[in-house]
Amino acid sequence: MRSPRDFERARSQGKSWSGKLVVAVVLPNELGRNRYGFAVGRRVGTAVMRNRAKRLMREAARKLHPQLIQGHDVVFIARNRFGVSTRQSEIEAGMAQVLGRAGLIAATA
Repeated sequence: MRSPRDFERARSQGKSWSGKLVVAVVLPNELGRNRYGFAVGRRVGTAVMRNRAKRLMREAARKLHPQLIQGHDVVFIARNRFGVSTRQSEIEAGMAQVLGRAGLIAATA
């Protein structure tokens, strides 16, 4: 997701689930595939910290993508607890937890 209109539509019409590190806003789409957006507010820190947070969330979404049910717009929003010492594994676990509560993780046989 790149356009501000897509982010706004997801934020206003989607349903959100929050975790310790991230909030996920999910809205079904008719594309048959997932689209991801990443938002980090200024409260998280400097531009370097915000860009690092986005990179880490993108990587976690890339790893989780094969397990997810397709056909949704998902916006991940970093919470204020996202810090310099936050590890990739913590972010992946937090995002998986939030997506699991949202019902997007497909059951594995």
